[in-house]
Amino acid sequence: MSQSRAIDYENASDAVRAVYDEIKTLRKVDRVNNFWTHIAVDEKMLRRIWNNVKEVMAPGALDPLVKELIYIAVSVTNNCRYCIASHRAGAIRAGMTEEQFNELMAVVALANETNRLAIGYNIPIDPQFEQ
Repeated sequence: MSQSRAIDYENASDAVRAVYDEIKTLRKVDRVNNFWTHIAVDEKMLRRIWNNVKEVMAPGALDPLVKELIYIAVSVTNNCRYCIASHRAGAIRAGMTEEQFNELMAVVALANETNRLAIGYNIPIDPQFEQ
């Protein structure tokens, strides 16, 4: 499969540049990473995803490190190398240690294994686990 094309700042529309500027300001970076420059081929999607990221990944009931750890776990399960790398860097910035990463990988591996067993055996849900 071929790679998508990136929209660099110089060739971006005003709407795309506005999102890029927000990303650079909020994240305190000089360049927008590849994820954003590649989804910028669709201005509406770029804006929608950026708005979702700002809202969901902001500090809330879960602190930023926990959110990054969850993101890594889902990315590992979905086999998204880009997202693993990006959010591992974010988790490190948020204070993740190598020990925490290793433990996270053990939990992800265990959850995937036991999920497959529960699915494969079609195990009924215990009444005490029902909401």
